[in-house]
Amino acid sequence: MRTSIATVCLSGTLDEKLVAAQAAGFDGVEIFEPDLVASPRSPEEIRARADELGLTLDLYQPFRDFEGVGPELLERNLRRAAAKFGLMNRLGIDTILLCSNVATARSGDEQLAAAQLRQLGDLAQGFGVRVAYEALAWGRFVDSYETAARIVRIADHPAIGLCLDSFHILSKGHSPEAIETIPAEKIFFVQMADAPLLTMDVLSWSRHHRVFPGEGGFDLGAFMAHLIRTGYDGPVSLEIFNDTFRQTDALATAIDGRRSLRWLEHEAAAALGSGAGGGAARMRTSWLPGVASPADVNYVELRTTELPELRRLLGQLGFRSHGAHRSKAVELWSQGAARVVLGAPDTDHRQPTVAGIGFSVSDPATAVRRAEDLFAPDVPRQEGAGEEPLVGVRTPDGSEVFFGADGGGEPRWVGEFGRPSDPDAGLIERVDHINLAQPWQHFDAAVLFFLSVLDLHAEASVEVAAPVGLVRSQVLRSADGIVRIALNLVPSGARDDAILPQHIAFASSDVLALARAARDRGFAPLDIPANYYDDIEARYLIEPGLLADLRELNVMYDRDDSGEFLHFYTQPVGTVFLEVVERREGYAGYGALNAPVRLAAQYQHRRAAREEAAR
Repeated sequence: MRTSIATVCLSGTLDEKLVAAQAAGFDGVEIFEPDLVASPRSPEEIRARADELGLTLDLYQPFRDFEGVGPELLERNLRRAAAKFGLMNRLGIDTILLCSNVATARSGDEQLAAAQLRQLGDLAQGFGVRVAYEALAWGRFVDSYETAARIVRIADHPAIGLCLDSFHILSKGHSPEAIETIPAEKIFFVQMADAPLLTMDVLSWSRHHRVFPGEGGFDLGAFMAHLIRTGYDGPVSLEIFNDTFRQTDALATAIDGRRSLRWLEHEAAAALGSGAGGGAARMRTSWLPGVASPADVNYVELRTTELPELRRLLGQLGFRSHGAHRSKAVELWSQGAARVVLGAPDTDHRQPTVAGIGFSVSDPATAVRRAEDLFAPDVPRQEGAGEEPLVGVRTPDGSEVFFGADGGGEPRWVGEFGRPSDPDAGLIERVDHINLAQPWQHFDAAVLFFLSVLDLHAEASVEVAAPVGLVRSQVLRSADGIVRIALNLVPSGARDDAILPQHIAFASSDVLALARAARDRGFAPLDIPANYYDDIEARYLIEPGLLADLRELNVMYDRDDSGEFLHFYTQPVGTVFLEVVERREGYAGYGALNAPVRLAAQYQHRRAAREEAAR
């Protein structure tokens, strides 16, 4: 599959965008006209630079508001087009994107539009270039790809074809099935974009909320399968407009984009199945190395200079210390199958950080090969003699994911630490979920990373009210619900004292008993206001004794048709806190209605701590 990316997706100068696209492994780029206009390089120099980098220049875009106009305006439009075609010759680009008219069209007559496109085709042919006509979702008269295809068919000109854009098709709710009726030679170009499923005007949705494939809600694997069955084998390009990409590092964005197209190629292969698209298919697609979702989280690593406070907190919750590793500067705490590795930070950051997550997988070598196929950099790790090999990769925010063999019991690497002297308290069973605060520039990339690398499934995102504003939360989970990763978007420009903490949630068989035992060891939970308990008393029919226990122990409560959810939180240690949860019957949520109360309580705690430190 030939890959391309529009320069509009990336930050920086045109030269920096070309370098980033090449470094990320793209085959070519689309030149966005404002990037060319702002460049100090001549078209010939840009062409030579792309040549030097091994990039093809696949498309020049956009050309707007051409068809459906009166005779005088048509003449002016043809003069405009001639100038752009000459520029394309200088750049060495043979295809231009023509968007359906949104501003100047006075007629929706398809015969008129086709006749005018035919004139444009005659002009293009003289320059040796082609015109890819795209139906914008907000076009005045042409807003669907089937209408555009009909006009192209009527025009019947070898230099006039189609550009298919997944956003313009799927945002309108149009089925992509009819793509298979379009002759492959009439599909001149394909642009792919995903987007969260929002209810808003389509222009704003397109301009501000497009994301790379796999980061939104569209079924792009099925879209690609329809495309491949036509026999199309040209570039598959990314055209993404949003408020993040133009502000972030160009190379990081380009790598995220390249990862999305590798994931899309896999999804297309899966949608096509063993038939590989039938006899017409010419585009080659390949599956990613096959992996199952992780069996469990076998450890979480916290790095901090505040080790005494975290040791005290884990001990109060009933975790046992295994002592230090025999060759590395880390220590292990465990209870049941929940394991926390503590270590000093390897940077200047003093705040506790969820620095790494270990997953039990059936085949670690295949898991890391899949991750590397998705452009995740590997993490070098030295093993001493006889130590369990763990292979890992780095996530978009710089944290680490390691893969260990799933042996169905205690991982062998646990034996590289000491044996705990205390008996297991037995009230915490395993890690229930991990909540990772993501900087605004890494959020969408993190969604794609966990979805594609770990083969997790994305739940619908939700927004939660917090003192720092609305917080977007996205959960990715394994089919059996054993592995759950919740990603929270940290708002851009958030103050240091407003940064959402990261947290680890542990599954308990009896959260009330654990809360009492922890209190007896000196534990002070996050304080929940009395108003909260008055509210849940009114909202739910809760047995009075249970309600009294909840109030006494600062345990929160939720209920749905499947079951009940009891949970409590520790006070934050810097930007990390712990949670203990008990899921009764089939409850599968996360207490979303409680999140605003928890966030406000944490905000109050952090603010009070800062004020105390300032005195």
